[in-house]
This record gives sequence, C-alpha cells and structure tokens, in this order.
Amino acid sequence: MIFSKQLIKWYLQNKRDLPWRETEDPYLIWLSEIMLQQTRVAQGLPYYEAFVNAFPTVFDLANASEEQVLKLWQGLGYYSRARNLHFTAKYVADQLNGTFPTTYKELLQLKGVGDYTAAAIASFSFKEVVPVVDGNVFRVLSRVFQVETDISSGSAKKEFQELALQLMPVSDPALFNQAIMEFGALQCVPKSPNCEICAFNSICLALKNGKIGQLPVKTKKTKVTNRFFNYLIFEDEAKNTLVQKRTAKGIWHNLYEFPLIETEDDIALEKLIQLCEAQFGAELSIKSVQSLHLGPIRHKLSHQNLSIQFWKININGLLQSGLAFSEVKKLPFPIVIANFIKKDLLH
Repeated sequence: MIFSKQLIKWYLQNKRDLPWRETEDPYLIWLSEIMLQQTRVAQGLPYYEAFVNAFPTVFDLANASEEQVLKLWQGLGYYSRARNLHFTAKYVADQLNGTFPTTYKELLQLKGVGDYTAAAIASFSFKEVVPVVDGNVFRVLSRVFQVETDISSGSAKKEFQELALQLMPVSDPALFNQAIMEFGALQCVPKSPNCEICAFNSICLALKNGKIGQLPVKTKKTKVTNRFFNYLIFEDEAKNTLVQKRTAKGIWHNLYEFPLIETEDDIALEKLIQLCEAQFGAELSIKSVQSLHLGPIRHKLSHQNLSIQFWKININGLLQSGLAFSEVKKLPFPIVIANFIKKDLLH
C-alpha cells in the first residue's frame, strides 16, 4: 500500500538513533517501552541508559531492592511503572527462568504490560504481526484517513488497531510500528505540524478538509484536583530529621517524604504553628517554626495540582528514629522533594 511504503521511506531517512532500536532483546525493549509510557524520549533516554548500566539483565533488576529501583527512577514520574517493572522482573526471573513470553497474548499477562507495550515487544522482538496504538498512532491515522471517532471512547482502540493492521506489511511489522510512532513524534505533532513538508500532504484527508487542528477527537476531560501539602523539616539538637514512607495507595506510593500536614488551602506561618502544636506538641518540644520559601511551590501531576510549602521545625532534645540529612538524601523521594533536598538542605 502507498501509505506503508511512504511511511517506511520517511522513517529510514529521518529516524532517530536510539539504543533500543539496535536490539531485539525483549528485556531491553520492555524496559524502554515501560519508560517511554507518558515520557518524552529526551527525558527517558538517560534513565534507560542508567537502568541498563545498573541492571544489564532481568536477573539484575529482579535482585535489586525496591528502594534501589525507585531511587534510580526518581524524577521520571508515574512511579507505579517502576514498581510494576520490578514486580515483573522478579516474576520473569523467578517463574519464567528469565525468558520473556514470545506472543502478544502471553505478554499481556505480565503486570504493567498493556496492549501497546505487548504489541511493541511482540513485534520488535518476535516479529509478530500486531500493531501498536499509542497517542502518536491515533494522531497520524485519524488525520491521514480523517477518522473522527472519539479516541477516549471504548471502541476507539479496536477501530484504530484494525486500521493499522490493514496498513501493516506482514513482512516487517516491527519496521512499520517503529515508523508510525516516529512519524507521530517528529512530523505529525499535536500542535501546528508542518504539513508543507509532510510525506502525506497529497493524501491526508484532514489537511484537505482543514481539520488538522480538530483531529484526533478527544472529548473526555481529566478531572484535576488541587491539594495543599505542608512538609515539616524537623531538626533536633544532633542535626537529625524525620522522614516517612508513603504506604497508602495513591501518588508517590512507597516513596519517602517528610512528615506532612495536608490542608484545604495555602496557609500562613501562624496557622502552621497552631497545627504543629496540636499534632506534635505532646511528643516534641518545638523551639521554632519558619517557612523555608517565600511562597508555595506549584507542582503539576496528571490528575492533581499540588501546592507545596516546606517548613523548618527546630526542636529541643533528640528525635526518636532521627536520620542525618546525609542519610536522607540516599532514599527515593518524589522529584519535587528531591530537588528541595538538593538545593535547600544540602548546599
């Protein structure tokens, strides 16, 4: 078909030189695909290289502690990916003798592996004729063929998978999948694509009908909540502090943080002092409380907008379970706290 030939020709002329494209090892491909979910290549590449260096085989990753994995993942976000990565590495190493499943359907059984990742591994490592469908593929196909199905609808993925399968050359599914994802990432970008130099500008129906900016159709909006975090940086007479692990389900599960007071809005120093006295006054002899920033730090997540304030709490005496700040920095933290530690506490 004209589309696939044009696409592959474009890819061979324009593709980026990326390390996971130089291998058919399912471990390395799986690792890269998990990292690149919801992450740009430029951001994910150094993490991929760090992981391959630290854990060159699935057995090395399986034998690591969760804290090691989370620390290396720190800053990449969506930390459930890292926890699922570690879980699946242990499963493949212990239950499958280090050998990954070889088919799309079997790969889907692995924790953290969905349709897209299973299709990528199956086609790239095992040449299975199965299409990948991610945001890039939705965008390219919806525009070139003017598919106006809402991509947030339940039926959209199957429709686009069937279309991609019709276009895919059975002789080289991996090349087609790589090409269409790369085309969406580099050429058919979400906003203001340069259609004048597009390989498909003579056949693209969205371009012909003036609908580039309207496709793909996505009507479902993500509900965003606002949260207000007040982190308490206790310091005792031995210069030790307190940290805790987030064990509840939700954001940053199993990462570390300083003791937290969550409020309904940003608060002033006087209010924070009252809350500290009410929550910790019976246990700790609080000497002084001060804000460590002029104002809150705004931190955006996919479903939440966080407003974060850090407060220094000096106390008399010694903290039970206190940790030196030099030890604290070795633990895995959400990136907003890790940056605070690096810039404000360990300068």
